[in-house]
Amino acid sequence: MFAPRRRALLGAAFAAYAALLAQPASTAHAATPVQGFKVVKAYPHDPNAFTQGLFFHEGFLYESTGLRGRSTVRKVEIETGRVLQAVQLPDEVFGEGIARWGDRLIAISWQEQTAFVLDLKTFKLWRKFNYPGEGWGITQNERELVMSDGTPELRFLDPLSFKETRRLRVTADGRPVAMLNELEWVDGEIWANVWQSDRIARINPKTGVVTAWIDLTGLLAMRRGSEDVLNGIAYDAGRKRLFVTGKLWPQLFEIELTKPR
Repeated sequence: MFAPRRRALLGAAFAAYAALLAQPASTAHAATPVQGFKVVKAYPHDPNAFTQGLFFHEGFLYESTGLRGRSTVRKVEIETGRVLQAVQLPDEVFGEGIARWGDRLIAISWQEQTAFVLDLKTFKLWRKFNYPGEGWGITQNERELVMSDGTPELRFLDPLSFKETRRLRVTADGRPVAMLNELEWVDGEIWANVWQSDRIARINPKTGVVTAWIDLTGLLAMRRGSEDVLNGIAYDAGRKRLFVTGKLWPQLFEIELTKPR
């Protein structure tokens, strides 16, 4: 997520959270283990894609991109990074996360309070629905949709009516975790990119407690500016493959996690 106005509004909150992440392990992460990573393989990725959402389905990646006038939903070939199919959202919409539900694809927006439900195969618009507040990331647990809005609370939505059913407050070492952005359901956990950081939170979906941090510092050595942050998690449950990328990144990475420290 990036916009000058948003960065101004969230600057104070981010500064406080960044200070928390920067504390020594003995204080900030005394009870929360931190995992590193090993790169298995690097793949090409569209360096102009302002990645907002990512998921894996039947051998392909599905990706959403943001920025007004540039927001898209696309189907991507993993090995080449080639966009096989795409649809552009209306110019006034700032696209955010995406998730699959059956034969539908749900794409949310940042401030427009509108979600677009597309046919997974054709990308044709099936319907729209509205929600209050902002939309950042979205995933699903085979029973509900799970949506983030940049706050420490995750919203759970009924996948048919799209009505909110409950909320989950996310904490780490007793402190609320804000800036929760792109989401992925991974083997019974909610994984969330923390905006403007190189960390992914592994969240217990029953308690909201962060059970571990994944530290991806150094994954992409060269960055061009403050916008090209880590954002994008996709999991191939069948082959246990984990893919990550970021906004405007020229590469997508398949990674393996190392043991917690």
